[in-house]
Amino acid sequence: MRVLVERERVLGALHAAVDEARAGRGSMVLITGEAGLGKTSVVRAFVGAVAARVLVGSCDGLLTPRMFGALREAMAGSGGRLEAALDDADREAVFDVALADLAAEAPTVLVVEDLHWADEATVDLIGYLTRRIEALPVVLVGTMREEVEENRPVRRRTCGSVSTSEVRLRHLPLVPLTPAGVAQLAAGSGWDAAELHALTGGNPFHVTEMLAAPGGQAVPATIVRAAAGRVQRLGARCRQAIEQLAVLSGTVDFDLIDGLLGKQAEVLAEAEQHGILEVRRDGLAFRHELVRRGVEASLPHLRRRALHLAVLTVLAGRQQPDLARLVHHAVGAGNHGATAHYALLAGREAAAAGTHDAALAHFTTATAHADALGDADRARLADDHAGELSHAHRFAEAIHVGETAVRRYAELGDPIALGQARARLSRHYYLAGDTALAITTARQAVELLEPTEAVPAKACAVTYHGAVQALTGHPDAATTLRRAETLAQQADRVDLAGLIMTYQSIALPDLDLDGRIAVLTDSLELARTHGHHEHVARAYTTLAELLYQHGRLDELQRCLTDGLAFADGRGLRSHAYHLTVHRGLLHLRRGDWTCADNDLSACADGAAGTGVLASYVQPAHARLLARRGHPAAGDLLHRAWRRGRRQQSLAVLGLSGTALAEWAWLTNQPTVAAAVRHTWRHHAHRPGAAPLWAEILRYCARAGLPAEPFDGCPEPWVAGLRGDWQSAATAWERIGDPYEQALALADSGVIEPTLQALRTLDDLGATAAATQVRHQLRTLGLRTIPRRPSTHTRTHPAGLTARQADVLDLLADGLTNAEIATRLVVSVRTVDHHVSAILTRLGVTSRHEAAATLRNRQTRTAG
Repeated sequence: MRVLVERERVLGALHAAVDEARAGRGSMVLITGEAGLGKTSVVRAFVGAVAARVLVGSCDGLLTPRMFGALREAMAGSGGRLEAALDDADREAVFDVALADLAAEAPTVLVVEDLHWADEATVDLIGYLTRRIEALPVVLVGTMREEVEENRPVRRRTCGSVSTSEVRLRHLPLVPLTPAGVAQLAAGSGWDAAELHALTGGNPFHVTEMLAAPGGQAVPATIVRAAAGRVQRLGARCRQAIEQLAVLSGTVDFDLIDGLLGKQAEVLAEAEQHGILEVRRDGLAFRHELVRRGVEASLPHLRRRALHLAVLTVLAGRQQPDLARLVHHAVGAGNHGATAHYALLAGREAAAAGTHDAALAHFTTATAHADALGDADRARLADDHAGELSHAHRFAEAIHVGETAVRRYAELGDPIALGQARARLSRHYYLAGDTALAITTARQAVELLEPTEAVPAKACAVTYHGAVQALTGHPDAATTLRRAETLAQQADRVDLAGLIMTYQSIALPDLDLDGRIAVLTDSLELARTHGHHEHVARAYTTLAELLYQHGRLDELQRCLTDGLAFADGRGLRSHAYHLTVHRGLLHLRRGDWTCADNDLSACADGAAGTGVLASYVQPAHARLLARRGHPAAGDLLHRAWRRGRRQQSLAVLGLSGTALAEWAWLTNQPTVAAAVRHTWRHHAHRPGAAPLWAEILRYCARAGLPAEPFDGCPEPWVAGLRGDWQSAATAWERIGDPYEQALALADSGVIEPTLQALRTLDDLGATAAATQVRHQLRTLGLRTIPRRPSTHTRTHPAGLTARQADVLDLLADGLTNAEIATRLVVSVRTVDHHVSAILTRLGVTSRHEAAATLRNRQTRTAG
């Protein structure tokens, strides 16, 4: 699009962003729109006119994108630390130096085109930069297609966290040209502007393609045919060279062009003159990606295979070949051997770099061509592939592929590899919900390796055996893990050392809470330091469980924020799922049940079969339903309890047991609470079980069953069990759990605290508990019982509770949290939690924005 029409607003916003960056306040600008709307043309016009340091790179449309592909292109030839880190493929170093390198010259504009093809590492880095960019003299410009379905996860990950942070995100969506804009472009062409607008829908690329066609030529039916028609007008030698470049996405570096075309490369000058190709700093590229795709699609299949094979041959001869590109072109060439070989290598490289989505894609590609591999490589591929399937929350597939690995190693007669594969398979069984088979398989792995001298393999097997013992409460877990620790030290298996510590935090009997947290923190840092990404995520999930069980909600919030960013950014889907469930549980504890429902409902909808992750979300979600009086809650909780008993995980038994005991009280079914108590007695001795056992006893007591505090019973449960409702209520307020605080007040047997409890429960929408409290008030002799609020009364346009709406009103009046607390007769900490929940629900980041949102709503209502 040589003439930019109707894009002045977008260009103005881009230049305004640079002016602000020059003053030290950076921002991210996202230009979106369907293919052909002129995103690249806008960027080029801007780059050509802006007075700033400009770095430009494009993401590639490969089967599996190259790690930091766009950043490599942007920084090529810069000679800085960031370019060196990118060349070394050192992910952590890239993050460390990116900020300083980009801020070295003010202002700096970093353009990343085609974000819809971005690799995980690039998306992670963009998220990292945008969260810090406001304090930098930098403008980050990204372009992204909106109409492609598979772009949505990239869009969420790129922009989701930005929209709720302090970063200013300018979203500049491009729209099709108006009839007047098309008429401006078509002036003097002989085209009827209205007909051209109707034909193209105002898509600038389609308009310019039609205008570039010879006068009177029939309008091509598709953009593919249009592109092919333009290429056919080139000379034969140029056309052949264009066809070769058409199987290469993005910018093609000059060395690769020379390797493919040699002296024939000069014939491409004709394509440049015709506006099909353009010369960039580090290579050649099609002026429009759609033209390239059109040319590629127009080629006969055998011709495309030959062209891909030529690229494969040149790239394979490089000293440090790009494995992702090699896989792409091996597939295109139909070379099964090369595809399997390079996809296997690329998968291992991606896994080591922490880009697990890419690793899974590569291993899947390699598996489809595995017959071309040797027996040992096929076995190793299956083992690695199973691990990535497990990370992706595809446990049934992980088991199938993991069993294939075990079978292949058995056929090879390799007991050492077989033992380790069985150990890893035990993990897949456990995550899929088959605890008994997980235990058996882990024990078999140890028995197989015991007679060998392979200490590293033995350390692996004993670690996995100790892990499943720790998770299921086996009395020998601590002993097994101590032996694993010794073996790992002898074998110098640092990767296992951190993992062992994670499970020791569960299994060691003599640790207090701070000691368990310290062990987990050390585990996490050790794994992070040595780049063992999945072990870092395991430490985060275990820490989240521990902090939730003990009511350490502020620490849990930090753990979840950091852990989700880490797991999401590396494609560790199963761990991200687990942490999202605990984020829902955190919202539930803090009284933000709308956010809790959002997280838990989404996870419940995506729960896979009877796996362990379903065992986490189903009791959590059903507990929320029970508190709201939903009739389906009981059946869901009974099923979750049966699943938890099979799983044997303390965390799962805790979630399902406490939820079912509470439901038993809410529905006046003490026999159900007694059954839960009976089963849980067998787990009460397990390390770390005290807060869960105490919670079950507290709900059993409410259900009318005898329950006494036990040695080590933690607060606030112990206060409630001994009848000290005031201490319990104060402690729950300090923790930040309004529901439990209300229940403690309702235990008082005094009218005024019980009325306060009822107000809180009504405010939360806790209809089941509110019904119980109304009954208590009648028992206490109160004649006029406050009526249950209507649905209309409880519903706020932004999804706020009635109490949150009160806080927002006072916040908008300019009151501080302390002043709001005094006005509402609550603690400052409670107001802090309400304000945090309000900002989250309104999607704003400051009190000022929240107040402005309220005023806007009031204005619209008044209008």
